[in-house]
Amino acid sequence: MFVGVPLLELYVLSVVENRIGLANTLGLVVATGLLGALVMKRQGAEVWRSAQIRLAKGELPAEEIIGGIMVLVGGALMITPGIITDAVGLLLMIPAVRSLIIPVWSKRRFFVTLKGHDNGVYDIDPS
Repeated sequence: MFVGVPLLELYVLSVVENRIGLANTLGLVVATGLLGALVMKRQGAEVWRSAQIRLAKGELPAEEIIGGIMVLVGGALMITPGIITDAVGLLLMIPAVRSLIIPVWSKRRFFVTLKGHDNGVYDIDPS
């Protein structure tokens, strides 16, 4: 993944550069990076507000936590130079896409419980 994705990104960037030119390609990469930072800030604030509302009701904001992680990853992907990472990052910024992915992720039991032992050591138990 650490080798394949950058190589694929370089290939796509070279194809785009051949079609629209070097200056336009560089402009596209810079613009998507700036757009990613802006969208990440707005979507992160929206997720934060939603989490605060759930906490005020005494509920665990599990979906908001997963959504916040997705916004963070999406923003990082959009800031990373490349067209493929920008596309994936942009998809993670769209609330409707996140709402489709969150139920799948929440079934995977990302949240664990802590069980205490007499000796003060805690094991993380996924049950």
